[in-house]
Parts: sequence; structure tokens; C-alpha cells
Amino acid sequence: MSRQPRPSRSVLRAAGAMVLAAALLPAVAYAADPDPNDPRVGLTPGYIPWTEVTSNIELLDNDPRVAPFDAAPGNFGFVNSDLAFTGDTAVVGNFNGFQFYDISDPTNPTLSGSFVCPGGQGDVSVYGDLLFMSVEETRGRIDCGGQGAPGAVNAERFRGVRIFDISDQSNPVQLPGVQTCRGSHTHSIVTDPDDAANIYIYNSGTSGVRSPLELAGCENATLTQSPVTSGNPTQWRIDVIKVPLAAPQTAAIVSQPRIFTDPVTKAYNGLQNTLPCSQQPAGCLHPSGAQYSPTPNTNTCHDLTSFPARELVAGACQGNGILLDTSDPVNPVRLDAVSDPNFSYWHSASFNNDGTKVIFTDEWGGGTSARCRATDKLEWGADALFDLEGDQMEFASYYKMPAVQTTQENCVAHNSSLVPVPGRDILVQAWYQGGLSVIDFSDTANPVEIAYFDRGPVNSPNPAGLNLGGLWSTYWYNGQVYGSEIARGFDTFGLQTSDLLSENELDAAREVQLDEFNAQHQEQIVWEPSFNVAGAYFDQAVRSGELAGATLDTVEKHLAKAEKLDGRGAAAKAQLTNAIRVLDDSGDQGELKQALKDLRDSL
Repeated sequence: MSRQPRPSRSVLRAAGAMVLAAALLPAVAYAADPDPNDPRVGLTPGYIPWTEVTSNIELLDNDPRVAPFDAAPGNFGFVNSDLAFTGDTAVVGNFNGFQFYDISDPTNPTLSGSFVCPGGQGDVSVYGDLLFMSVEETRGRIDCGGQGAPGAVNAERFRGVRIFDISDQSNPVQLPGVQTCRGSHTHSIVTDPDDAANIYIYNSGTSGVRSPLELAGCENATLTQSPVTSGNPTQWRIDVIKVPLAAPQTAAIVSQPRIFTDPVTKAYNGLQNTLPCSQQPAGCLHPSGAQYSPTPNTNTCHDLTSFPARELVAGACQGNGILLDTSDPVNPVRLDAVSDPNFSYWHSASFNNDGTKVIFTDEWGGGTSARCRATDKLEWGADALFDLEGDQMEFASYYKMPAVQTTQENCVAHNSSLVPVPGRDILVQAWYQGGLSVIDFSDTANPVEIAYFDRGPVNSPNPAGLNLGGLWSTYWYNGQVYGSEIARGFDTFGLQTSDLLSENELDAAREVQLDEFNAQHQEQIVWEPSFNVAGAYFDQAVRSGELAGATLDTVEKHLAKAEKLDGRGAAAKAQLTNAIRVLDDSGDQGELKQALKDLRDSL
């Protein structure tokens, strides 16, 4: 529920499974004080090399930034930003352009190409042979030149969504792209199952409004709590860009929906960050004493995440989390909006795999501040977990990386993606210099950390101060976790088995192989029947205690025999049938039963 009134409406590995039943301990909606004995506390500062601590995940490889994408930590002209994946290539965005890494050997990625095109923040996504990149800074140029674009008005300036043809990665070709009034901080791909000829880009511009002398139609407005109902102000809307796949060079803005409008007053500025300042005891201040962002109300989105299987988009929109119906992608309709006084800046969103839950992150401090100190409550700069009840979002709990970080470390919730374990909702979450967490949120009221990685503070070039660094994004792709480290380069991680994650579960996740991946275009995963998938559900039923005693012994025996008989269809099917007969239809037994039926039918 909103914390304020809504403005609107392989081999069976059963031997180790027995120890899993008590492994997942519950968290609470409002977390207790951080654990001072957490191994992540007090790591020695360093840049390259660094100190690190890890639990149930290992760093397989790090590729430091190299020229022309390298600079001292803190130089925003060369910051690594978001990631996208196509085939055996990881695309690493950067404020100076983008880089290609060959990840065909994930234990040893190699830099395979790069393209210099300054303009920040360089977030990237891919679709087929197209690459899209966000550009928001005034130095961005149409020709990708590095000389900048000086002056209040410059005909050579580019701010918006760049489009590249990357069919030949050794020679990316820039297409015209789409200029926008507030540039592009982030963008998201939205697809329509009824429109295979086009894709849509939802663009989020967060910076200043361009002069209409530079881009016709731009109209700056004063940010106010008074209702804004006239004119065509650039604020309080997003851009919808239509990209014809047969002619991507003709991409253009086709609508600019005002998704924050109050349905009663018709005010464009209809969503409040929290209650109006006059109704708050502390005025427009976050409980920490800092200003909210934005003030006084929501005027754009930071991130929009699409979930095509349900034709939904979850928007992390400054002062609100919103849910959009995108059955008509040109004209999205707001279904719900939530706010929370503990959230300073709603930053990003992730669905679970069946679209029944949404996690929002709060980038309190803007990503450049120390926000995981001993004095910072775990409700601030955290994840907020919501269940979807129909088309409404119901608050369940918070989760924040629980280890105290120093004043030298920028730390707050940032970008994440799902780890595709069937039967569970698992997320790998970046925390900048707080490292990464792997979180089980199957029970949204009780999220549990099951793995983590953390480095010590970056201590260069300022040995005693805060130097910008840390993991911008951590995404699972085809069996590994990859990270974009702002200062230290490109990371590859291997998730490990533990009491919290069985080998069957991990192998079932590794069976999911995608042709491409964009975290903000969240395709629903469907697992092909396999012994790993069945084993994952078996382990989960044991972990929960729903599979025990004689029933456990019977299922374990027949499933093991069936796997040994794999390839001898009738005999293996008979063993699976024997296991199916003793299982109930509900709960974890029911999930296992269905997985065994699917496996049997596939043999």
C-alpha cells in the first residue's frame, strides 16, 4: 500500500537439499540496525588493486577501462554507465560513448571494439542490429565530435536518443536519431505484440529544457504546486519515439503523454512527491533532513521498465512509482501511482517474472553521495517491494544492503535484474560502492540476501575523500552476472551454490539462453522442461518443508531413477509418473508436480 493516499487510482542433487529448509531467515519491513560485524564493514581503501569480500558469488574477471574511456575516478566525462547484451557481446555504455566486450568466454571477456561519441550519460539498449544510446549533456554533438557544442543555442548540438546500426560491430553507423527537448537521461524499449513492424522508445529527459531556437516546440515552465493546465510545457510528460524496423532512420516522436495529470483537476503537475509541503510537519524535507528531489512535484521519469507479457510499464518517476497500461504503446494510460516519504528519488523499477510484483529503487543522494553510513536508516536509499493486486501496487517491505559503508563511498540502490531461477524471485542489485547483493524476494514482505560482493573504497585521486566509483549495473545474462563498474571497468561474476541456492536451481537458471538482453525491456522467461528445472522445484519443496518424510523419499528415488534413464523415454516416464502420484496439487508440492508432468511429457 502507498504510504500516502494515492493521487489516482543435470544429476539430482537431493543430498544437499535437506539442509535448505531453515536457510532463508525472514527480514522485516523496517530493517534493524546494520550488523557491525558484517565482513563488508571496514574494508581497506584502494583503487586498482582493491580489497574485496564476497559471499556465495565470485569475481571471475575484471577488465579495467582503457583509453579513450579511461580517466581518474570522478571525471564524469568517462564514467562507465549502463549495460546491454546481444549474442556474445556485452555493450558497456560510457559518458564518452560505448564499448563492445566479447563474452564468449565469460571468465575472460575481451574488449572487441569501441565507439567514441561524447554526451553522457550513455545508457544503451539493443534490438536486433540497432543500438540506442541516451544523450543529455549540452556537449553532445550530432557528429559525435569531442569539441563540444558551446553556447546557449548551437545547431550542431545533439540531445536525445542516438540510433546506431551495429550489424558490423567493427564499424557502427550512426543514423539520424531523435532530438528531444530535455535530452535523454534514460530510455526504454517498449514492444507491441500486435505491431511487429515497429518498436517504441519511451524517453525520460531529466535535464534542462532546450531553447525553442535550438529545437522547435520546446517550452520551459516554472515548477510549481499551483495547477498547470495550459500551454504545452516540456515538463510533466515523457516522449514516445516510434522506430520503424524497416527504416530506423525515420524514427520520430509520435506522442508526448502527460502521465502525471490529475484526473480530476486535469493539472499536468498532478503527482506530488509526498503530501503538499503545507501538510507535512517538516515541510518539504526528507526524514534525513535533506531536500526531496524533485521539489515541489514529479515532472519526469528517471527509468521506465516495460513488461510486454502483460503490456505494462513500471515507472520510477522522481517522486512517485507509477504503473502504466501500454496496450496502446503510443498512448499509455496510468493505472496507479504511489508515493513514500522515505523515498527521496524514485530511480528504477523491476518486475518479477510473472509480472505480479514490482521493486522500485530510491537514489537518495543522486548516486554521488555516501548514503550507507551508520547514521542512515535502512529505509532510505533502499528497494521498496510492491505486490500487484490487479492494477494496484500494494507496499510490502523495504530492503537495503545491510553493511555500513564509509563516508568515502557513494552508496545507494541502483540498477538490477532477475536471476532466472524457476519457482523463485531473485534479483541481483547494484549499490554503487556498496557492491552487489543477490536478493530473494519471493516473499515480498521478507526479502533475504543470499549472496554479496563488495570492494573497499576508491582512494584515488583523493586519498581521504569520496572518489566516484562502484557498480552502476549488475545484470544476469546467459549464466553469469556482469557489472559495469563506474571507475574500475567491466566485471564478470559467477554465482555459487550454497545452502541458499542449490545446484539444480543454479543450473536451471543457466539453461536460460537469450539472444539479447535489456534490463528495462523485461521479457518474460519460460523454462523448457528439464531435470534441472524439476530438481529446482524439488529443492524448493524440501526447503519449505512441504516435501518431507516418506513422500520425500519416494519422489527422490523415482526422480533419481528417471534421470539415470534419460533417453529411454518409456522407462523414464514411468518413474516420473510414480513420483507424480504421491504429490499434492497445491503449494510447493503442486509446483513440483507440474514440473514433473511437463518433464514427463517432453521425453
